[in-house]
Formats: sequence, C-alpha cells, structure tokens
Amino acid sequence: MRKGILSLTAAAAALALGLTACGGDSGQTTTSTSSASAPAKAGKIGVILPDSKSSARWETADRKYLEEAFKAAGVQYDIQNAQNDKTAFQTIADQMVTNGATVLMIVNLDSGSGKAVIDKAKSQGVAVIDYDRLTLGGGAAYYVSFDNTKVGTLQGEGLVKCLTDKKAEKPIVAYLNGSPTDNNATLFKAGYDGVLKPKFDSGEYVKGPEQSVPDWDNTQAGTLFEQMLTEQPKIAGVLAANDGLGNAAITVLKKNNLNGKVPVTGQDATVQGLQNILAGDQCMTVYKAVKKEADAAAKLAVALAKGEKPTATSSVKDPETGQDVPSELMEPQAIYFDNVKDVVADGYVTKEELCTGDFAEKCTEAGIQ
Repeated sequence: MRKGILSLTAAAAALALGLTACGGDSGQTTTSTSSASAPAKAGKIGVILPDSKSSARWETADRKYLEEAFKAAGVQYDIQNAQNDKTAFQTIADQMVTNGATVLMIVNLDSGSGKAVIDKAKSQGVAVIDYDRLTLGGGAAYYVSFDNTKVGTLQGEGLVKCLTDKKAEKPIVAYLNGSPTDNNATLFKAGYDGVLKPKFDSGEYVKGPEQSVPDWDNTQAGTLFEQMLTEQPKIAGVLAANDGLGNAAITVLKKNNLNGKVPVTGQDATVQGLQNILAGDQCMTVYKAVKKEADAAAKLAVALAKGEKPTATSSVKDPETGQDVPSELMEPQAIYFDNVKDVVADGYVTKEELCTGDFAEKCTEAGIQ
C-alpha cells in the first residue's frame, strides 16, 4: 500500500460557502432536469459512485443526500454507479460530459483510473471534485471527505477500549485492512497503527496476522479471516476497517463460537454494523455523518456549475505531487452500544429498520426511542 498520508492544513471553523452541514440496484441512474431556481448559465453536475458492495452507504445514504441537495438548489444532475468497473467508470464520465456536465464529482475506484477521468475532464473544461477518496496525483479542483486518519485513530482507540473492558492480557490482534488501491484505507491504517503499534512494540499487545482486502470485498474478507483464525486460533481482537469486513470476521467467529468474545471494530455505522453492536458481536463502529459530506460537496459543485470559484476551508497535500488540494473535511464519531442512539437521532438510520425482530429489546436497552 502506498504510504502517502494527507496532512490537514488551515482548518477553519465554518465552511466559507455556508455548508451546513456508504448498496442498491446495479447501475442505478438518477437524473433531474429541474432548473427553476438556478440561473440559466448553471451547468449540469455528474456524480459517479463507486459500487454497491464495498459499503451500503453509497446507495442508501450518499445518493439520497446528494439528490436532496441538488433538487433544493434547482440544478440539473445525473448520479450513476460504476459498480466497481473501471471501464464503465470512464464510459459514464464520457457520457456525462457529452450530455452537458460541466462539473464531475467522482469516488475513484483507484487513483490510476481516477486520474485518467480527471485528466480527460479537465482537457474539456470540466471541473472535478474528488468525493470521499482523494485521487493521488489527480489534480482535482476540490476534495471533500472525512478526516480519515482520525477515523483510523478512533478504530484503534475503540479496540483498545473493548480489549481493556474484557481485561485481555497480551491479546493477539489481527488486521483486516481495506483495499490496497483506496488511499482512504492507507489513512485508516495510519490512524489505528498510531494507537496500536506502541502497544505491539512494548509487548502489551501481540501483532497477529494482517491482510488487506481487495476492493473491500466482504466475501474475500471472510475467506482471509478464516485463514487467519486457522493460522492463529488465539486471535483476541480484530481491527476490521469497515462494518462489512467486520461482519465477515464476525460470521467466521460465530462458526467457532467466538462471537462476542473477540472484539471487532468497524466503520460506516451501517444497519448491519449497528445491529452487530447491539447484539454484542461488534465492539464499535465509526459514524461519518454522510449528509454533511454530501451537502458540502453539493455546495461546491453547485457553485462551480454556476461559474463561481468557491473557497474551501482547508487543504490536504497530495503525497504524490506535493500540491495542496482545497478541501472540506468532516469530523467522524466513535459509536459504541451506549451511543448507537446518536446515529438514529441524527436520522442516518431509522428505528424501524434497526430495531427489527430480536433487536427491538436491545434497542430499548440502548435507549433508542
């Protein structure tokens, strides 16, 4: 994995644009031609989501919140999903530009193919926003995401808390890292390594097996973790980079009657991840308020579509080019059993979808109203 780590600079207290604030059916497309409240010169905005498998958020949250923001702004937009197909990713981008998009918002599948899309778009006068993942060496006009190193730090701290609660002694900790082609996975790992490596170095914890999961594929994650547990049956903690990978590990732990005994981390605060926390099978997750991220990105896109030159509140350094990319970075939040209710209160998931069947009683215990 590339070791480039983004550095946050010049953070400001509020977004200069007044910004207020991860699937679904394959190949879904959403298009709107509403322009009642937008100036005639406003261009069309194209959004390319990455897939529907790596995390449920892309279709259940990001698409919804971006649609709402674009409709409220009265701009034309087109949201499509590349379904982890690099060729389709480029084809969609080309079609969007041909159909009048003057701004593209992309979640790259990897930096190489992402850069190809950005280079071609820029050559045609189309501005590009990197959404959630920075395209290394890509030169996007803006980058909107979360503080991803902080996400990893929260995961590392979460695993330490859960191992401490279990009074674990010299626990063997396994890593299920994210995709090696996703720069965010590099940042997450930097964050949790910052917490856990000192414990490995001191001998307080023991570094167990480690694997990066190609394309964040949950099926592969299950296979990899089963091999890990065979190799090292005394694994006492699992740093899983998101809820999907965490659930893959939990499934294997269940087969070995170890679920609930071995703390597992996660990320994205998916319904599945939150239910695993309520059941006691997952130690924690990291909630990223996607609505804030989507609103921030939409504000930038709308301004660019209107021919404006918006100012970002911070920047990150592209580790490949050394250039500062104007950025908006949101703050993540650690979620444990006792504050699952915060995710529901925020409207990210509903009580109805979370508190089903056997989880109803657990929801009551967790104070979810």
